[in-house]
Amino acid sequence: MKELLTIPRLLVKAVEFCAIQSQYANPLLYGITDGKAVGTFVEHAFQTFISDAYEIQIGSSAKGIDLPSDDINTDIKVTSIKQPQSSCPFKSPREKVYGLGYNLLLFVYDKKDDPQTQTTKLNFISCAFIDKKRTGDFQTTKGIRQILDNNGNVDDLVGFFYDKNFPGDEIIFQGLAEEIMENRPKQGYLTISNALQWRLQYKRIVDTPKDSVKGIVKII
Repeated sequence: MKELLTIPRLLVKAVEFCAIQSQYANPLLYGITDGKAVGTFVEHAFQTFISDAYEIQIGSSAKGIDLPSDDINTDIKVTSIKQPQSSCPFKSPREKVYGLGYNLLLFVYDKKDDPQTQTTKLNFISCAFIDKKRTGDFQTTKGIRQILDNNGNVDDLVGFFYDKNFPGDEIIFQGLAEEIMENRPKQGYLTISNALQWRLQYKRIVDTPKDSVKGIVKII
């Protein structure tokens, strides 16, 4: 009987997966320029890789993330180093402040096609686990924390939301500002752009030195 998957085991398998895939000449990805198709392939390959080794507890599919069980609660994101970003559903402007509500396991690859063999190698140049508490927007959380450090109040926070073109209205801003006064947010490390979906950008994660931020584990 296989052992149950845990986050530490997940991170170990991520290291193994990146090492194997970076050496593998893959004919299935040759000539594919659609980043979403590459990302879907890698996500499925990694899920198969970990499920072959560990028992994965299935959580609520309503969460819409790859590993939704309460103890893992992690979505897998795969992106090219050329433009390290992805999208996710918009639920609430609160996500920019307090994070997405789940962890991220981020794979960043550099895709190289070999015309002679008509195969592809994905060189994984970065892999990181981002704790859900660090998935807020960098500039938003930095600005809010500075306001709080300068003895700001609810009105200052509401004004900040308007200045930053936050999605929402006065009622939402008021409620969020009152929550922030009671619950100081952690510094986030994503760049979250407003759109019909959140656009998540990861360059700061890629550039963050290993072991420099609690809650961000640089695997590669």
